Amino acid sequence: MTAPFSPNIERLHALLRCCTMCPRHCRVDRTAGRLGSCRVGAQALVASVMPHFGEEAVLVGRGGSGTIFLAGCNLHCVFCQNHDISQSVTGRACSPGEIADLTRHLREMGCVNINFVTPTHVSHAVAAAIVLARQRGPVAPTVYNCGGYESVETLRLLDGLIDIYLPDFKYADPDAARRFSQAPDYPAVAAAALAEMYRQVGPLTLNPSGVARRGLLVRHLVLPADLAKSRQVLDIIAQTAPGAALNVMAQYRPAHRADQFPELLDRPLPSVIAQLRAYASHLGLQLTD
Repeated sequence: MTAPFSPNIERLHALLRCCTMCPRHCRVDRTAGRLGSCRVGAQALVASVMPHFGEEAVLVGRGGSGTIFLAGCNLHCVFCQNHDISQSVTGRACSPGEIADLTRHLREMGCVNINFVTPTHVSHAVAAAIVLARQRGPVAPTVYNCGGYESVETLRLLDGLIDIYLPDFKYADPDAARRFSQAPDYPAVAAAALAEMYRQVGPLTLNPSGVARRGLLVRHLVLPADLAKSRQVLDIIAQTAPGAALNVMAQYRPAHRADQFPELLDRPLPSVIAQLRAYASHLGLQLTD
């Protein structure tokens, strides 16, 4: 099935011709096979599809989160724990119709949502797939699971299609963002994106079973030696999205190319995680895990 006509989907697809889909603004013609920073052309590459039970409890429920892992990424985090997918362009090329079929399959398996993982660089395909899935009947809530390095223009074209935004907010320190993700403008870009996400979906709301149905849930992975400037990250989140749900993540471990950076070889202390969680609570953020 071909992608449906929709003004917003047409605009998203048009971004590919001189690509400004994400803040990197590579300005290559992905429809002609040119590749930018994400190294993915005009068609989405699906790396894996499965019910996932390792997400936050509010996203898992009884049936799991229906994850569609999309190959490639517009960030290049040296410590990425999903580097085999995010830093690879290995996957099955899928049309929007085929992705819509995957969402139906996951729903039939009992998944409580459809979780698009690393969708930023293929937002056009994700949007078209959601429209097609909705044309076929009721669908599970859609989750936009991203690194937080998003174009506000692209996000505005997704308005009404995403039920739950699940961004990272990685850094408040531009130098750390430059060194570890090749994105020195990350703090400012992520704050603007967070504001747009919050405008669209608001605070996280749950259904009677305690499963997320709509809203914003932010993740912050704590790095060793406060490299990300975590308290400043929490301040930005609280100011930009008051009362937002937040997962202060303690899962950091040296992965991918972290061994090339001595300061990334340690792990955050449990006491540091506890202090950050207490500070987030003090700021009025709603902690989840």
